[in-house]
Amino acid sequence: MFLSLEVDPVAEEFTLAPMRRLLRKHGNLRISDGAAEELRMVVGDYGSKVAEAAVAIALEEGRRTVLGRDVRAATERFKGSEVEA
Repeated sequence: MFLSLEVDPVAEEFTLAPMRRLLRKHGNLRISDGAAEELRMVVGDYGSKVAEAAVAIALEEGRRTVLGRDVRAATERFKGSEVEA
């Protein structure tokens, strides 16, 4: 099990309830606290990496506003490759 005792500051932005709902949407199973917490950590980590890349794209283009296309482009960078923790 990959459950960490320390909570990533970015992961704290997400509550466990939506993580449980997301897991439950893919199968009406019981969801353990550990599963919801682990998904929260994964979502927080991935989201942080995408956000960092999106901000970098906006700055590279000389903008002070992150646009939807920046987030899409940042997401494309990670498709097909595993995001390192």
